[in-house]
Amino acid sequence: MTAPIETTGAAAQAQPEAVLEGVESKRIEGRSLGQIAWLRFRRDKVAVAGAVVVVLLVLIAALSRPLQALFGLDPNLPHPDLIDSNTTLPKGDFGGMSGDHLLGVDPKFGRDLLARILEGSWVSLLVAFGATLLSVAIGSVLGVVAGFYRGRVDAFISRMMDVFLAFPLLLFAIAISASLQGGAFGLQGLPLHISVLIFVIGFFNWPYMGRIVRAQTLSLREREFVSAARGLGARGPFILFRELLPNLVGPIIVYSTLLIPSNILFEAALSFLGVGIQPPQSSWGGTLTQAVKYYEVDPQYMIVPGLAIFVTVLAFNLLGDGLRDALDPRSR
Repeated sequence: MTAPIETTGAAAQAQPEAVLEGVESKRIEGRSLGQIAWLRFRRDKVAVAGAVVVVLLVLIAALSRPLQALFGLDPNLPHPDLIDSNTTLPKGDFGGMSGDHLLGVDPKFGRDLLARILEGSWVSLLVAFGATLLSVAIGSVLGVVAGFYRGRVDAFISRMMDVFLAFPLLLFAIAISASLQGGAFGLQGLPLHISVLIFVIGFFNWPYMGRIVRAQTLSLREREFVSAARGLGARGPFILFRELLPNLVGPIIVYSTLLIPSNILFEAALSFLGVGIQPPQSSWGGTLTQAVKYYEVDPQYMIVPGLAIFVTVLAFNLLGDGLRDALDPRSR
């Protein structure tokens, strides 16, 4: 009877070690905030689809010139043989769609519409991204300064935001763009038009970003890590740029993705009104301007650029909504 008792005791003593070995083999690892946000974002299939479309659009815009060379496309090459000389409309159905011209050709000149959409994509996205970057830079700095220092500094910056928001932005943008069409600052042609659009759209839209950053800063300035930095003798600029701004990256990224589509629409509106990108350079808004007088007899000419703007704006909005849900711990 003694041997079985000793064996059982030995097994009882060995059992905790076996349990500990099992625990060590399945070690629980903590997740960072970035990993948690990524997991939340991956679960949102709509946002993932929007992100995929955004990546494809950016790649197409960045590689538009090589793609045109690869497929032998020229956005400014006319094809008069594809145009009816009596009506100046494309021959055939659906705006002249064929194997050589997948999206058809434009009226009067017969230029390939796919090539013009590709050529206009990098212009629209460049203006939208540049204007967003300018708005984010100005709004983030002034917003965090206003929210942290409060008092007169906050009052002055807040009133300045109110003044900018009260501007009739569209009329002001039309006036500036129209007055600088000839040349300015050593720039002419397309570089001048792009620079003016980025400045006008970005410089007058920063108060929206500034208000969001200010509101977040008012909440963060009372947190423990800011009090600890003050207790260690940190000065205002150090707290602003090393403590507060890194914690504002989430809201800034989210609002930036929502600001890009509005800037795309603004650029298209200015080009539609004739004070944005000028012909013969292709742009989505400029193509819509030329399509207005043909929409009844050649709706394909208006549908294609309109659909390009619609898909781009929708994709960025879906991406922005998904990032907001992923980076906001209070959302479900």
